[in-house]
Amino acid sequence: MQRWGRRMRYCEKDFIDQIRAILSTRNRMVIENPSLARAAVLVPLFKKGEDCHIVFTKRTDTVRYHKGEISFPGGVFDKKDLELKRTALREAFEEIGLKENDVQIIGMLDDIVTITQFIVTPFVGFFFYPYPFELSSIEIAELIEVPVSSLLDEDCYSEREIIRGTRKEIVYAYQYESHIIWGATARILKQFLDMIQHPRIA
Repeated sequence: MQRWGRRMRYCEKDFIDQIRAILSTRNRMVIENPSLARAAVLVPLFKKGEDCHIVFTKRTDTVRYHKGEISFPGGVFDKKDLELKRTALREAFEEIGLKENDVQIIGMLDDIVTITQFIVTPFVGFFFYPYPFELSSIEIAELIEVPVSSLLDEDCYSEREIIRGTRKEIVYAYQYESHIIWGATARILKQFLDMIQHPRIA
């Protein structure tokens, strides 16, 4: 466990290989519902200095959905994409200038359904840093680079129970500096962090 924790912090190659192995052997939750629109996001990992980081974006107040929220790069499936992986990569390029050829897709996390009625498929990817990001002024207000070690700090994480309609629901939140990551992004992030903290390979 100590060796795994060290690899996790330093984003070494065997850590990336281990994530790939976990994602390729687990039973991924796939949601099929023709009445809901499909979307995909990229969970982008990179090594900065000695730490493994994740890229998040803060959305502008002019976008249609999730104004001002912290998100992963991503968006709605377009028929021209042909597959959801292409959606995640296309949107990452359009939003932050991250080119498809510069991203190594490691695997996929579970599908989730958002309150805006999208089925979101998350793809985990790795790219080399530093990177010449180019932000979309229409969609992205800020790029946020967060160390994985900060997200794993128990003081960063909180959860609470809410009532949505007739159902009880747990809402997760992560705080990094002045930024609060919640909603669908926090649910995806929790999947990923739980996976790397408690790795299981079949």
